[in-house]
Amino acid sequence: MTFLSYVVSGISLGSVYAIIALGYTMVYGIAKMLNFAHGDVIMVGAYMSFCATTYLGWPAFASVILAMVVCTVLGMTIEKLAYKPLRMAPSLAVLITAIGVSYFLQNAALLIWGSAPKSFSSVVPIKPVKLFEGGLTISGEAIVTVLSCIVIMLLLSWLTGYTKIGKAMRAVSEDKGAAQLMGINVNATISATFAIGSALAAIAGVLLCSAYPTLLPTTGAMPGIKAFTAAVFGGIGSIPGAMIGGLIMGLVEIFGKAYISTQLSDAIVFAVLIVVLLVKPTGLMGKKISEKV
Repeated sequence: MTFLSYVVSGISLGSVYAIIALGYTMVYGIAKMLNFAHGDVIMVGAYMSFCATTYLGWPAFASVILAMVVCTVLGMTIEKLAYKPLRMAPSLAVLITAIGVSYFLQNAALLIWGSAPKSFSSVVPIKPVKLFEGGLTISGEAIVTVLSCIVIMLLLSWLTGYTKIGKAMRAVSEDKGAAQLMGINVNATISATFAIGSALAAIAGVLLCSAYPTLLPTTGAMPGIKAFTAAVFGGIGSIPGAMIGGLIMGLVEIFGKAYISTQLSDAIVFAVLIVVLLVKPTGLMGKKISEKV
């Protein structure tokens, strides 16, 4: 049963990475930029839920909605103030700006909520499920996280494949100039992408802190980096790839902690990424794009 417990923990953790990675992969796929502040939006979402339930006494569901609304507005504001003016700038300038935004959010959280860890109360009301006569326990947080990941991936696949805004996103991801000539509002499409990605970050933050109930201003930093790794692992720009990459990252991390070393688990995760990229540079489900000259 211990092995199955590790599988459940790995899939649960991997589902959180997958939800975060979906935000990364959408922004990169459409805006062609790496938003390293995405991990800190996760932290802001978790703090919003914490404040709503602890200080205002709101029910858990309402706190999640608040977190999604605040993160959506935050993501769109960041895009408008920090990234939109750099739309035509070199990618290095955008990357450095994203790192700057990340540190700004962490320090703002440090100023507002302090450095002391907060004990996050789970927003999941479901009781643990016991299988094999109590030999295997699946927590309510794991069940909700995995189901949320599957539902979000299906919704995003439908959104990008069959809706008007999804078609606009695909057109912008292919060629911004041509999309603009076809009457698509490129700026509005990119803002919508940031809004969706930030709302997903809020959900991921709440689920992450429900499973691992310690909240700090740096809570989103390492999960954000690992989720970015998962997005690259699965093939950045690919929605199914982000989910598969997240699940594999979660399983590798949990099994690395269990069977090799707790201290080396993060190194193992990144080592696996390096090996995969050496064999398949575009990731598991990424497409090779030829540069036009």
